[in-house]
Amino acid sequence: MHASVQAIGFVEGVRPHAEDDFWGGEEACIRLTDGFGAEALQGLEAFSHVEVLFLFHAVDPAKVVSGARHPRNNPAWPAVGIFAQRGKNRPNRIGSTICRIVRVEGTRLVVAELDAIDGTPVLDIKPVMVEFLPRQQVRQPTWALELMRDYWLTRQA
Repeated sequence: MHASVQAIGFVEGVRPHAEDDFWGGEEACIRLTDGFGAEALQGLEAFSHVEVLFLFHAVDPAKVVSGARHPRNNPAWPAVGIFAQRGKNRPNRIGSTICRIVRVEGTRLVVAELDAIDGTPVLDIKPVMVEFLPRQQVRQPTWALELMRDYWLTRQA
C-alpha cells in the first residue's frame, strides 16, 4: 500500500534548524496552503490546544533509524527501539506535538511551543479534546524524564 500525503500548511518559525532543548515559550505560525481558506480553521479558537502532525523534512533519509539506539546517542541511556522514543530520525519522519493556541488569523494559526523548524510541512491539525488524552496515569522510564528535563524550558538570553 502506498498512500500520498500532502502538506496542508507550513511552519513559519524562529528556528532554522532542529535543536534538542529549550522549546518553551516560543511561538510559531502555521500558514495554510493555497488550497484552504479561513473556514478550514473556523471554530478552532474555541479550543485551548491543537495537536500538530508534521514532517521532519530536514532529516536525511540515509539517517533514518529502524532499530534500537541510545536516545540522543547518550550511552548512559539504554538502547531502545525507534518506536520507544520520539526522535526525528524515524521511518516515516512524522512528528506530533500538542501546542497551545495563541490566535487564529484567517489562514494562519499561531501556536505556542511547536517544536518544528521554519519551513516544516504540516500534515494535519487536530483540536485537543480531553477524551482523546490518556485515560490512565502516564508511565515512562527515568531516562525519558532526564531527556525531557530541559526540553520545554525557555531559552535564556
